Amino acid sequence: MVGNATGGRRPARRLEAVLLVAALLAALVSLTVGPARIPVSDVLAALGGGGDALTRVIVWQIRAPRALLALLIGAMLGLSGASLQGLLRNPLADPGVVGTSGCAALGAVVALYFGLAKAFPLALPLLAVAGALVGLAALLPIARRGEGPASLILGGVAVSAMAGAGVALALNLSPNPFAVSEIAFWLLGSLTDRSFQHLALAAPLIAVGAALVLSQARALDGLALGEDTARSLGFDLHRVQLLLVCGVAVGVGASVAVAGAIGFIGLVAPHLVRWATDGRPSQALVPSALAGAALLSLSDLLVRVVPTATELRLGVVTAFIGAPIFVLIPLRPPTRAPAERAA
Repeated sequence: MVGNATGGRRPARRLEAVLLVAALLAALVSLTVGPARIPVSDVLAALGGGGDALTRVIVWQIRAPRALLALLIGAMLGLSGASLQGLLRNPLADPGVVGTSGCAALGAVVALYFGLAKAFPLALPLLAVAGALVGLAALLPIARRGEGPASLILGGVAVSAMAGAGVALALNLSPNPFAVSEIAFWLLGSLTDRSFQHLALAAPLIAVGAALVLSQARALDGLALGEDTARSLGFDLHRVQLLLVCGVAVGVGASVAVAGAIGFIGLVAPHLVRWATDGRPSQALVPSALAGAALLSLSDLLVRVVPTATELRLGVVTAFIGAPIFVLIPLRPPTRAPAERAA
């Protein structure tokens, strides 16, 4: 048994190493790309405190926060997708299922609609985080009292629908076309002009959300064997559900707060790595996070290298990358579930 588990874990370890290298390389290359092209050698010198002052300012103050946010947000989205697919036993689950993304977007739209973002730039991410927390507060009673994953999905759909209605109302009542375009462009997602202030706001919340999700890794394995089996193993399913939903809501809410609505990463990343795992949901969590970090970093790199009159939005690029991958997923040979492996 131990030998088989170790052997089954080796492909995942190799995949994790490849994805980590890919994510870090994409982040490094992104530091060289922009209106001012900087050689890799100069970027490395600037990261080490050397080089000329202008290069250090460009690398540290402009490009480093963007690269770090791409890694953190991509990792959180991938981790959230893998955990929700394990919790709900649904391969189509993603962070939008629990309504967090929609509520965070609504909070940001409120900041844009009332002009708060212009008066106080941090009002947008702060209100987006507040929106995510309000959505979480609305969903928690359902998570506590609901009868299994179906209730959670229905509750998430209801919360998402209300948030979507609020966004649509803001677009409908916008006082001028410029306000409409500002809201629409933000909803498409972007990491342009992000600073260390945004990183300082998002990173702690993403860390808390990731920690809550990872703390329930063993419970996800138990749930993969069925709710009755998970209960017999000593897991409190209501507590597990509560902690996972809170972790996803806090982490994804912070991500949407600084980057806008970014789709497909949380949905696709777990499917890209699951073939290298032994079928247990816990074994897909870290690879999914690394895959999400690599995908979002590469997407943000494409935003800057594809020549267009207007800069592409990050959500558009992730959709073009994620949609074809998602189409290919059903053609892949199915992965056996843990129960089948145990048999």
